[in-house]
Amino acid sequence: MRLKVIIFILLISIIFIGGCKQDNLDLDEPDIEIPNNNNEEAVDSIGYKVKSMSLEEKIGQLMIVGFDGIDINEEIVRFIEDFKVGGFILFARNIVDESQTLKLLNDIKDANTNSDIPLFLSIDEEGGKVSRLPKSFAKLPEAMKIGKKNDKNISYRFGNILGQRVSALGFNMNFAPVLDINSNPKNPVIGSRAFGTTIDQVVNNGLEVMNGIRDIGVIPAVKHFPGHGDTDVDSHVKLPRVDKTIEELKSFELIPFIEAIKKNVDMVMVAHILYPKIDKEYPATMSSRIIEGVLREELNYDGVIVSDDMTMGAIVQNYTLEDGVLSFIKAGGDIALVCHGEDNPGKVFEKIKEAIETGEITQEDIDKKVYRILELKEKYKLEDKETGRISLKTLNNDTRELIEEINK
Repeated sequence: MRLKVIIFILLISIIFIGGCKQDNLDLDEPDIEIPNNNNEEAVDSIGYKVKSMSLEEKIGQLMIVGFDGIDINEEIVRFIEDFKVGGFILFARNIVDESQTLKLLNDIKDANTNSDIPLFLSIDEEGGKVSRLPKSFAKLPEAMKIGKKNDKNISYRFGNILGQRVSALGFNMNFAPVLDINSNPKNPVIGSRAFGTTIDQVVNNGLEVMNGIRDIGVIPAVKHFPGHGDTDVDSHVKLPRVDKTIEELKSFELIPFIEAIKKNVDMVMVAHILYPKIDKEYPATMSSRIIEGVLREELNYDGVIVSDDMTMGAIVQNYTLEDGVLSFIKAGGDIALVCHGEDNPGKVFEKIKEAIETGEITQEDIDKKVYRILELKEKYKLEDKETGRISLKTLNNDTRELIEEINK
């Protein structure tokens, strides 16, 4: 009898202890959190968007085009409706004053209302001699002067003001800053547009300008990869040649771009320069060895790649525009700049379409490019939304204050 009682007590104890252990295990078990998939959903939404687009819409995203005139016109509307262009670039020929520019950009946005993909509205606004803004804007100094000051705070503010000025008019993209190192005294096209003649000057100041621009919500496009600083020919006129190996470029010209990539630069512009020791046949804008091999694979850049203007002399004196753009797209580029010629966007559009239909370019490759482009538009939350009235007085006061500090 006593043995049965002992066994019964032992069994009760085991059950009680086991239950306590289970209770403790349950109490100590951390709450299981459902992962936040917001980012994945955003990525998926872009993928769904790409799948839903027509071939024509996809091709259009691969172009930013220029136009003639200072008002909305049939040419602009045709580019939007017939060729579904991804964006526009404005030059001095399109800009009279701030009111006209503001109205023009708002009218372009309004013309795109049938599309749910917003437009890139871009400009070359570096400061100094490369400025397209109306004369009513206080003039900013050239990059070389910023580089000589070599103050990161001033460089950031310089970029911030560049961003504010273009954003106030309705632009959402600026083809700046220049990350070329001006190492050739005979350079006819870069010169004072560069922040300096040394790696440190360009890196220290150029990247701060880039940050200042994008912190306003304007997309900066650094240029001119892999480096236009050691040329003695203007690529607007002829094709420059640089006889350097990839190792030589990596030790000098490429460093500012490498540093920009580390800082998650969103867009890189590729230059029209022949590097025969890397690619004997094609300039950088048409070279898969440079775009895909160097920029994508060696430097691990996965952002958007834009060409310099494909209607420049360096290209059209040596190739047809259509062949040049097609080579750029096949080499790994995403967006071709077609800045001049009313018929040129149509020619480029048809050439790309034919290449896709014949299998020269795969649909998968086009989808990857469009994905990158839409991802960038989503990142900056671009909208074809009307821009309100500009406060030019405030902008000019801020600009003059910065200039005074630069001149101290």
